[in-house]
Amino acid sequence: MEFKKGDRYGTHRVISPKGVLPQPADVVDNTMEIYDNEVLIDVHTLNIDSASFTEIERRADGDVEKIKEIIMGIVEKTGKHKNPWTGSGGMLVGTVKEVGPHFEGDLKPGDKIATLVSLSLTPLKIEEILDIRQDIDQVDIKGEAILFASGIYAVLPDDIPQNLALSVLDVAGAPAQTAKIVRPGNTVVVLGGGGKSGMLCCYQARKAVGVNGKVICVDGFESSVERAKSVDVADHYVVADATDAVNMYEKISELTDGKLADVVINVVNIPNTEMASIMACKEDGLVYFFSMASDFTKAALGAEGVGKDVNMMIGNGYTKGHANVALQILREDEKIRNLFAELYA
Repeated sequence: MEFKKGDRYGTHRVISPKGVLPQPADVVDNTMEIYDNEVLIDVHTLNIDSASFTEIERRADGDVEKIKEIIMGIVEKTGKHKNPWTGSGGMLVGTVKEVGPHFEGDLKPGDKIATLVSLSLTPLKIEEILDIRQDIDQVDIKGEAILFASGIYAVLPDDIPQNLALSVLDVAGAPAQTAKIVRPGNTVVVLGGGGKSGMLCCYQARKAVGVNGKVICVDGFESSVERAKSVDVADHYVVADATDAVNMYEKISELTDGKLADVVINVVNIPNTEMASIMACKEDGLVYFFSMASDFTKAALGAEGVGKDVNMMIGNGYTKGHANVALQILREDEKIRNLFAELYA
């Protein structure tokens, strides 16, 4: 069989506008005949990223049939699942169906994998939506997808159930980057700390800060804070609205004797939380925006507006070995594993 030659980054799939990469592209080619360096995947489940699913749900007024319509509509129009309001995607789990002769990984047909690149760049075809699990942002489908040569993936481990592995792999970049940026003795604030990625970040931060540091878990919902408490991932727990910057500043100031945080990690899935993150951070500290609902302009101009000299980083969903870091948390901590199994698997 003669395969067409594909570009490593998938630019051969871009329909419009020309000259851009698949992620920023408006429309990609989702015909499911592979190029020589691609992988064809039989898709079982889409794990829509939290900011994206929350926005779709809001626009559908929580109606399952409307959610299905919106998801199908996005994919039919763009050839991928790139949320037009948040710009974000998610990831998928499936079984390898076919591997191009020039794909450099070690995949073979029959391997169960999770793609660790965003759905916002992944050519996708949905035949049918089988089930929507609104509480965990997962959508079971009958469909196919394409993995590019540059696409990162994880072969699903045997010792962790599929949905459980999927739930942490979706946010694997956050705890892995946390491990890289947090230093012993730091005070770390995690906004959205009672959510899935938040609890993993708190756990990883606590491991990194050691006995002389502290981790403050902040969430807008009492129930989420109680959930984080149940797995003991932080030193302090705060219920606070992350869109209320002044209140956040006061609460963190009080907990830190006015010193504020060395590192603030934002994994909140709603907009307008930039200023609370910046206000909670000390001069020359680091604010890490992992949330896909973050707005660079609001963060940059907001920090300038209050005269705060803080370092700001945009969360990168990929860091070397991030899949292993996330899965290792489930292996190390029985309480987190059991809670996640109950919630997500």
